[in-house]
Amino acid sequence: MSSTRVERRLAAVLAVDVAGYSRLMGADEVGTLETLKAHRREVVDSTIASHRGRIVKTTGDGMLVEFASAVDAITCAITIQEKMAERNAGSSGPNITFRVGINVGDIIIDGDDIFGDGVNVAARVENECEPGGVYVSANAFEQVRSKTPFTFTDLGERTLKNIDRPVRIYAAKLRDLGTAAPVVLPSAVDTRRPLQLPDKPSIAVLPFNNMSGDPEQDYFADGVVEDIITALSRFKALFVIARNSSFTYKGRAVDVKQVGRDLGVRYVLEGSVRKAASRVRITGQLIDAANGAHIWADRIDGGLDDIFDLQDQVTASVVGAIAPAIEKAEIDRAKRKPTESLDAYDYYLLGIAATHSVFEGTEDAVGEALRLFYRAIELDPNYAAAFGMAAWCHVLRKNYGWMPDDAQANAEVERLARDAARLAKNDAVALYTAGFALARVLGHLDAGDALIDRALALEPNLAAAWHLSGWVKIYLGEPEMAIEHMAQAMRLNPLDPLILGMQNGTAAAHFLAGRYDAASSWAEKALQQNSNYLPAMRMTAASHALSGRLAQAQKALTRMREIDPDLRISHLAELVPFRAAQDIARYVEGLRQAGLPE
Repeated sequence: MSSTRVERRLAAVLAVDVAGYSRLMGADEVGTLETLKAHRREVVDSTIASHRGRIVKTTGDGMLVEFASAVDAITCAITIQEKMAERNAGSSGPNITFRVGINVGDIIIDGDDIFGDGVNVAARVENECEPGGVYVSANAFEQVRSKTPFTFTDLGERTLKNIDRPVRIYAAKLRDLGTAAPVVLPSAVDTRRPLQLPDKPSIAVLPFNNMSGDPEQDYFADGVVEDIITALSRFKALFVIARNSSFTYKGRAVDVKQVGRDLGVRYVLEGSVRKAASRVRITGQLIDAANGAHIWADRIDGGLDDIFDLQDQVTASVVGAIAPAIEKAEIDRAKRKPTESLDAYDYYLLGIAATHSVFEGTEDAVGEALRLFYRAIELDPNYAAAFGMAAWCHVLRKNYGWMPDDAQANAEVERLARDAARLAKNDAVALYTAGFALARVLGHLDAGDALIDRALALEPNLAAAWHLSGWVKIYLGEPEMAIEHMAQAMRLNPLDPLILGMQNGTAAAHFLAGRYDAASSWAEKALQQNSNYLPAMRMTAASHALSGRLAQAQKALTRMREIDPDLRISHLAELVPFRAAQDIARYVEGLRQAGLPE
């Protein structure tokens, strides 16, 4: 054993690099290098020096910095990121965005260099960081949590490359004025890391293959799967992933183990549907995603008029395999025929398929969906879900600006929603679609909220109902409840292509709570999904303005007005139907400060 004494000390280590450096260099090598040098000369190096940091080493796109104080390290990092955001907002050159990771730990000293676990963890935390962010390890967080004016979002434990233990990570931001310290906000789903398994049997149902030989029968195969998901969702003892996340795998060869990791579930159901003349065959296999073992497989045949019984057989087999202790009363409740008319059911499935195509974006698609739901209602005047989905079509029209603003249109929405609620009994889909139509289109917030709460009491796995409930809670001025509901929606639907609505809902809730930094952060997450998403642009501009970041607010507003040049302050109350006048006034003031015309 060597007798050489190793010099060690405890330090706060800051690791920083440039996000997307290779891409920036490929696009403009000279401009990127010049801009990066200017940022270092005018911002980074002087800020590090003023916070008593020592630059240990630099690389082409990053650096390692040592601090004696964790408070100095995080204050320096936040200061740099705030200054960089302002510089980028006013720059016409390459946008240089840093990622920062901070850890407090034991380090080894070798001349002017430092090594050891304390350094390695900082570098790995920085690898996890979002562009423009500051992430800190749990060790660093414990040192600064009550000593700094920052808000922290708990991102949970992460498995870091070459680190032999999970490390809990927190995202740090400058706290909004007036917020009490310390603040630790719950995180929502981060799809870049494995999701924790729920404390109950969890399952995702993948799209079944259409074996009919006719691509036009896809809607039927998809409808069968949606009904199986809906039936499973009625079991409170299960955790069931929503349709939109499951269907991201449609048409793809999948690794069931990876699906389990992506969605945070223990079990995966896959299968096929063959519809020929008056006969239907459903095959299914239930797989343990942890080890790939097949738990159950079967082929179920019957007549087309037995379709609901066939779906019930699949559901009962799955439930019996993964949660055999479920009570018979709950199983009986899940066996519910939505209609006696197979023709009405067929039109309903076609209408559902049409609503999914609405988000690809035409008024004709929602008109076609509405026509199909009306046809289903004509064939079965007691079909509660068809009434609810027809009311939902009017919500889509309202959201996209396609709905006429007149008494006749509003009366039709009220008729559809009230009939859906009257006929619903235990139909959660009818209840939550009717409830949101009453709240969003007609402003009946309390009545709508009550119907959605009834839906969630019946089926706590309905991600869409959690999402819409979150928005109604926002309208009612209940931001903390809204954040919880949005988080539950994102956990049930982690791969939803439309997750930006949940992210922007979380932003809106933080905005109402006066947490403008958290609001702008969540709105920017939504814009990462779709850079032209106007609701998130509005929330970004208002949040930045009320945080005092006028340059960023004006930049967001400029982009927003390129897409929607006709928007005015006078339109805002219609776009965000907050009940409380002070909530509307705060939103208006944010966008007015950002520069939106009256």
